[in-house]
Amino acid sequence: MAAGKSPGARTISTLARFLTFLGVSALCGVLTAGLLVPGAAVSAMSATASMDFFDELPTELEVGPLSVPSRVLAADGSELATFFVENRQPVKLDQMSPYVKQSLLAIEDSRFYEHGGVDVQGTVRALLNNVAGGSTQGASSITQQYVNNVLNEARSRAGQDASITLNGAKGIGDKLREAKLAIAVEKKYTKDQILENYLNIVFYNPNAYGVEAAAQYFWGVSAKNLNLQQSAMLAGLVNGPTLYNPVTQPKQALQRRNLVLDVMLAQKKITKAQHDAAVKAPLALKLNAPKQGCAAASRAPYFCSYVEQQIYNNAAFGQTREDRQALLLRGGLTIKTTLDPRLQDTAQAQVDRIAPPRANPSKIGSSLVTVQPGTGKVLAMAQNSRLTGQGNWINEINFNVDKKDGGGNGWQPGSTYKPITLATWLDEGHHTQDIVNAAKRRYPADFPWKASCATADHGVVGAYDDTLQDSHDLKNAEEGWYRRMTAAEGIYQSINTATYAMASKVDLCNMGQIAQNLGIHNASTGAPIDSLKIASFIGGTEGVSPLTMASAFATFSTDGKYCAPVGITSVTDRNNKNYEVPQANCRQTIKSEVAQGVNSVLQEVLVRGSGYLRGIGVPAAAKTGTTDNSEYTWMVGYTKGLASASWVGFPDGYRSPNARNGNPGAQFYGDGTTSEYVDGATVAGGAWQAYMREAAPLYDTGDFTDPPQSVVRGTTVPGNDDDNGSSTSNRNDDDNG
Repeated sequence: MAAGKSPGARTISTLARFLTFLGVSALCGVLTAGLLVPGAAVSAMSATASMDFFDELPTELEVGPLSVPSRVLAADGSELATFFVENRQPVKLDQMSPYVKQSLLAIEDSRFYEHGGVDVQGTVRALLNNVAGGSTQGASSITQQYVNNVLNEARSRAGQDASITLNGAKGIGDKLREAKLAIAVEKKYTKDQILENYLNIVFYNPNAYGVEAAAQYFWGVSAKNLNLQQSAMLAGLVNGPTLYNPVTQPKQALQRRNLVLDVMLAQKKITKAQHDAAVKAPLALKLNAPKQGCAAASRAPYFCSYVEQQIYNNAAFGQTREDRQALLLRGGLTIKTTLDPRLQDTAQAQVDRIAPPRANPSKIGSSLVTVQPGTGKVLAMAQNSRLTGQGNWINEINFNVDKKDGGGNGWQPGSTYKPITLATWLDEGHHTQDIVNAAKRRYPADFPWKASCATADHGVVGAYDDTLQDSHDLKNAEEGWYRRMTAAEGIYQSINTATYAMASKVDLCNMGQIAQNLGIHNASTGAPIDSLKIASFIGGTEGVSPLTMASAFATFSTDGKYCAPVGITSVTDRNNKNYEVPQANCRQTIKSEVAQGVNSVLQEVLVRGSGYLRGIGVPAAAKTGTTDNSEYTWMVGYTKGLASASWVGFPDGYRSPNARNGNPGAQFYGDGTTSEYVDGATVAGGAWQAYMREAAPLYDTGDFTDPPQSVVRGTTVPGNDDDNGSSTSNRNDDDNG
């Protein structure tokens, strides 16, 4: 006897199927009555538990907004990056190939335009087939599938992805709810609207939601240009995105596509010739995997990261950071930014030249950032590390910005801070040509600094005095500068002792206020620089960001008008709703004659001072900065139209790039114009000069306004003539050329 079930077993199996059939039939009766029988007739029916359950099901489908990618655009409209959790590009039905509609209805719901949301005839046929042991058939109409997708989308937005109901895992209750909601949808929308909405929401692939994204992903074409065989493949895919995935299951995908074509032929939607040609065609995939996030930005990934953080830090985009992130990933935002691709590409080339990301085992950082004076617009932001990429130096820290914007703790600014002392000097009525005594090198703990805001709990801190333990006298980078000189010369030659001679005659609290007026603050905490720490006069106390310094120097360029840096010009969502974005809030914060006096001195830096090799052929002003052992080096400079900060240093701690044996493979000495010694003028200055020579002519390169004579005229400053001459070194004060 052949192996198989016994007669008794077959009888039991047949009986079980019959009982199941009866149960399903009863369910279909309930469903049919609930959907088709008028209310009066229903009220006459016996009040079964099934009917009670059905009556209590919701009748309204809450159709929330589709999850749509957000786009970040440069100032010229070019796309920098996209953000999404579902790659989707909604399009109208008339923007889809007619084959898309025909093939989908043929295989999924041929009676779509005839039923009222639930195809009872098709449902009964599928149930009978399934009970009888035939191949499993689906019973959901397009409208029911749309309802299921809307419910899943709502769960996904709520972070409940694990609870999404899949076609093969839905119970009777899920099916009933879906059916009743489908009827409600049919009453609210036209058939074409339902079909359009379905084709825009349906899942095809983890890389493609909706038909437009699917067409772009699989073949790099628009949905309106899909041919017959491509449309048929997509129509077959919705029933089993994993089972019929053409990338991983090409054989099954081809068979499913051809089945769709067979059905279309049987339904006379296509001719025999069309069918035969399409069946013979290969899948011919041309995959275009979408890229999202700043790591995949077409350019300026760190600027992109800065913009992303601007969204996350702004309550205009949601009550919580999670809300703002959800809006960015799902809200279809168009974020227009200030980035000028011309400047960005030039800046990127320079930082990569200074320290290539693939040939930098010692991890020397190089960055450039530019703002536009008078507007605060961030036009370029580059650094030599990368957010991703095999073989690159991967670093998530944005060297150019504050910690809250994706940066680190900032970098000590060295002598780029000296213009703040100069501005305070001029603000209090002193002059650029006043004579100061740069021979003075000792400032003991009881030195009579002026500090109107000092208290018993917060007084002046610090000393330069080699008669004290753990202290030493103030030092310049080079001998020969311990003498009398003008205040201007002390700044443009970057003489530490001259800077302290100036600071000793001004109110340190006013110096702190001038720094705040220029927007200078601690990159880690956002707090003002503590001007009562005397090492701050030459940049030796707290970390600041290059963006902060570029914005501060831009204030000098505009004769004292400070503009907060901004990276975003507008944000709108898919419904053209405008969101409030950070503003530059440009305002006069220092006296115009003070700014003009600073300009006149800092122009001399590029003519005869610490950056005399770094002129750019148009009117420009700048200041070099170098901390002890060249751990952090700077060149911050500007024209009338651009203010740029160039920084080179070690983001991971104190190391000297001059120690060649400690920096194997370091490659940033190759411009042929400098010695191997690294300071603000050599490496950072070289990058600044090469960049600004190309970038500056694209913006205003006019002359700076000359300062009035009341700012220039010189005298010898009384009480500024005592001298003391120890020469012990001090961290963060060695900038001099």
